[in-house]
Amino acid sequence: MGQQGERYGWIALGDINGFFGLTFDNLAVLSFLAGTLTIGFNFPAEIVYKYMFPGTTFGVLFGDLLYSWMAFRVARRTGAREVTAMPLGLDTPSTIGIALTVLGPAFVALKQDGHTPESAAMNAWYIGMATMVMIGVLKVVLSFCGKWVQRVVPRAGLLGSIAGVGLCLIGFIPLVDIFGLPVVGMISLGLILYTLVARINLPKNIPGVLAAIVIGTASYHAYHLLGPGAQAATYAPPVWQFHFGFPVPTLDFINGIVPALKYLPIAIPFGILTVVGGINVTESARVAGDDYDSRHILLTEAVATLVAGICGGVAQSCPYIGHPAYKQMGCRSGYTILTGLFIGLGGIAGYVSFFVELIPRAVLAPIMVFVALEIVSQAFIHSPRSHIPAVTFAAFPTVARLVSIYLENPEIVPPDHFQHLLEKTGGALPETLVMVALGNGFILTGMLWGAFLAELIDHRLKVCSLYLVILGILAFFGIIHSFSPDASVYLPWLLTGPAREIPYQFAESYAVLAALVFALSFEKAVISRKDGGTSI
Repeated sequence: MGQQGERYGWIALGDINGFFGLTFDNLAVLSFLAGTLTIGFNFPAEIVYKYMFPGTTFGVLFGDLLYSWMAFRVARRTGAREVTAMPLGLDTPSTIGIALTVLGPAFVALKQDGHTPESAAMNAWYIGMATMVMIGVLKVVLSFCGKWVQRVVPRAGLLGSIAGVGLCLIGFIPLVDIFGLPVVGMISLGLILYTLVARINLPKNIPGVLAAIVIGTASYHAYHLLGPGAQAATYAPPVWQFHFGFPVPTLDFINGIVPALKYLPIAIPFGILTVVGGINVTESARVAGDDYDSRHILLTEAVATLVAGICGGVAQSCPYIGHPAYKQMGCRSGYTILTGLFIGLGGIAGYVSFFVELIPRAVLAPIMVFVALEIVSQAFIHSPRSHIPAVTFAAFPTVARLVSIYLENPEIVPPDHFQHLLEKTGGALPETLVMVALGNGFILTGMLWGAFLAELIDHRLKVCSLYLVILGILAFFGIIHSFSPDASVYLPWLLTGPAREIPYQFAESYAVLAALVFALSFEKAVISRKDGGTSI
């Protein structure tokens, strides 16, 4: 058996296609991380490239090399020559979600408190590091009980909450970038939809992602160089500039732990979802023929996230759902080794930042749209048919968060007017205040909303009422539904003004509904419609 393992063909022709697919997927995530911060929040680019990128990409290098080593072990144990390594990369939903709801808002709040842009950016970086470390610790713990979490929380809650992120943050926002440069963006989008969604091969089996990136990028630069005079005059070619930064382990994350605690309602569900996703992708790999140990897969992604956070990273890594697709391509371990080295060393040497600036967001955005389509589709496909309403309901809080992101942007809504909207009086709670509250803690809210509705659909009324009680407790202290734009938690009896009504009224509403559902659970007969219809 050992001799058979020595003949493992760890690299094959398929690893070339796998390398391009996995590499550009990571580049797309890095591009949106950088673009969201530098363009959306005016974050200093130097801090993103020099401080955040090295540690973030080092986590990818660490995880991909460990997954490659695991493939060698599986080959040695089973005697197989065609073992495909588990793909690992930056988690798209949490990277974009944390950029939009943690790093960016923290940077804006720190500037409003009197920090210079550089000081605010550094402190936001500390918060991002601390968030990653906390997620990493959580994932290490959950790697030993991930299957229990998967059994306890209905899939509609787990997948529905992330479907909302896919629809609003990963899907809609990149669409704005695509139609910001419509000629270039639609070329790339069309090729992605043609090859990845419609599954039609390009001539000579050219990888669809590679074609979309190369043709889209070339079209962008040619269009601006050779296009109308106004476009050529404003076009600035990318500068070959290295942002060198070595991912040295540091304790600077300690400076961000206290302010990062208020972002835990966002961070914790992202960590849980990657653990559950890791269990699912391990099972899919086993079905495809590669028998990995789920605990080893989960521990590797957890440690990779922890290492990244300690070294300055602000995005967690996770195993990708595409293992069977990479196996079908003919990939072995070569593609993960090459991707890990290219991304990891690129973040250190700084050439990754050049590619991020060379390739316009409108060209990379279609990859995000494809990811969003997959996430939303999988949420409905892999949830019980009867739970489809719960999956949809779980996505609603992310819609509120998307609206809040734009409302809280001072370049869109002046701060004075935004504050007036929060305090606007009337017969009911101010609409803007409610929108902010519904959006804060949106991932955790969506997960619990989907869970309680799924339990209600299954007539598990006592469990449903328990979820409602949990929602009420979390809302009372602002862990979800915080009235504050910066999502801070609080002791509600210390609050003053109109905002004081939010924790009391929200908690009371959940408590009343929980009591009602619990009382109804004692009914001896539960009437259910068998025809699947709806009555009003």
